[in-house]
Amino acid sequence: MPVPDHLLGDPSVTGPLGSLALSQVRPGSSVLALRAVKWHEGLGRLGVVLPFALVHDIGLLFATSRDHVDIGPRSDVATLARGMPEVVRLSEAYRRILEEIAASEAARRAPELKMNDDLIIVLLSRLLGAVATRINSPPVYRAAVPIDASIFDRLDPQLPKLFTTTRRLFEAAALAALEGARLFVLTMTDALDLDTLRLFGMLGAEGAGGALTQVDLLAALESPEANDIVNFSLEILPSVLETKTRPAAGTTAAHGYSGIGTRGSIDGLVLTELAWDDLELARRLADNEVLYYAREQSRDEQRRVHYLLIDASASMRGDRQTFARGMAIATAKKLLLEGEDVAFRFFDARLYEVHRAHGDKLPTAHVLSFKGERGRNPGRVFAELATELELGRHRDPRTPVVHLFTHAALYIPREVVAAVRRFANLAAVFILPSGGKLDLDYLDLLDAHWVVDHATLSSGAARATAARSILDQTHGAGAEEAEAGPRSLRTGAAPGGKRAANEGVGA
Repeated sequence: MPVPDHLLGDPSVTGPLGSLALSQVRPGSSVLALRAVKWHEGLGRLGVVLPFALVHDIGLLFATSRDHVDIGPRSDVATLARGMPEVVRLSEAYRRILEEIAASEAARRAPELKMNDDLIIVLLSRLLGAVATRINSPPVYRAAVPIDASIFDRLDPQLPKLFTTTRRLFEAAALAALEGARLFVLTMTDALDLDTLRLFGMLGAEGAGGALTQVDLLAALESPEANDIVNFSLEILPSVLETKTRPAAGTTAAHGYSGIGTRGSIDGLVLTELAWDDLELARRLADNEVLYYAREQSRDEQRRVHYLLIDASASMRGDRQTFARGMAIATAKKLLLEGEDVAFRFFDARLYEVHRAHGDKLPTAHVLSFKGERGRNPGRVFAELATELELGRHRDPRTPVVHLFTHAALYIPREVVAAVRRFANLAAVFILPSGGKLDLDYLDLLDAHWVVDHATLSSGAARATAARSILDQTHGAGAEEAEAGPRSLRTGAAPGGKRAANEGVGA
C-alpha cells in the first residue's frame, strides 16, 4: 500500500522515505526494508547522522544475500534533480561505490553470518562514521518512520512525490561526502574481521541492550586483543557445539526412563521385585532397597545458576587473557546447550556488574571488550562476592556455581574462600606465569581446579588441547550426583575428578 494520506504532510516520514528516490538497492521484500528503520535509528543514537537511503542500501548489502536484492536506480534521478545538476553525477558515483562494496569478500560472506540488527548498526558506524563527519549540510527533518512493513509495499511509484516534499541538500551533501571518502570506506570494508562477526553470529552479542550493547560491539571490533580471543574461541568451540541437554533422573511421571534408583512411585516399580517372597519384599520396602525405574526430568528443576568470574587485572594480559576469556566463552556456551542459566562477571580490585545470557545468546561483545583498570585486590573482591551470594540466596533459591578463570597468584584469605563455599560451589582454572607454580592454601576448599602452565599457553596446539581437556571434564552431572553433596560439581572434574583436577592440565 502507498504511504497513507495522513502521513504525507509529516516531514519526519516523507523526509527519510523520499530519500529512497536516490536509493540504488531494491530489496525483494518490504520486511527487509523495515530493518533499515532500526539501523537508521541506532546510528542516530551513536551520533552517526546519515540519509535513510545510504543506511538502507549499504545495510542491505551486508544483511541480505545477492539473491534477495537488486542494484540499480529506483527512480529517474535526472527528473528529480532539477536545480541540483550535481546529483546526477553523484548518484552514478554512488552506484559504482555500492557495486564495489557488494563485490567485496566481507559483503559476500556477511549475510551467512546471521548478524543481528545491533551488529549491523555497529558495522555501518565503522564504515560510514567518517562519511557522516564530512556532511556539511544538516537534515531539515527529524526521521521518525513508523514500524510498519506495509509502508514499503509498492513504494517506488510514490518516491518522486516524496522526494520533492522537502529540500534535499542533506542527501546531496552525503553523496558528495561518500564519494570523497570512497577509498576509506572500501578499505574499512576489506578490513572487517569476519571471524569476529562469525563468532557474534554463533553466540550472539546480547548485553544490556540498545546503545550499551552497540558500544561494546564497537569496542570489540576495534580491539586488537579481541581478535586473539576470537580465534582461540573458534578453535575450541566446535567440540562444544555438539553438546546437548541431558535430562536428569527423577521420580516425576513425565518424559521417559533414565535409569534405576531406590526412589519412585508404584508405576515405576521394577517388575522383578515382585519375585521376592512377602517377608523379603516387606523388608526391602522398609529398608528402602526396592528398585524403581528413574524418570527423566528437566534440568530447569535442578535450579542452578552459573557465574563465570573472569580476572581482568593487569596480570592477565596477553596469552593469559586470551585463554581465560576464550575458555569462559566456551564454558558458557556448553552450559547453555545443557540448559543451564549463565552470567559473566569481571573483577580486578573490585567486582563488576553481572552480564547475563539471554536465551541462547551470550554477551560476547562485553566479554571481548571489557578492560579492567583498577589494580588487584582479591580479598576485597571475594569478600564482596560472599556477601552478595549470602544476600542473593534470599531472593533466588537456585544454587550458585562459581567458575573462576584467573592467574595462579590469586592470594585470597582462606576464611574468605570458605565463606564463598558456604553459599556456592566453586571451581577454578589457574594460569601459571613463566617459571611459576601453584601455591595457594585454599585449594582443598575448591570443588575442582585445573592448572595451565606457561609452556602450554605458548603453543597453539597444546593450548587448544588443554582447553578441550578441561571442557571435556566440565560435564553435566545427574540428579543422583547432585545429591551426593557439594563436592560433586556440574562443571568440576569427572567422577573421581578432584584428584585429576589437582594434577592439572599441561603442568
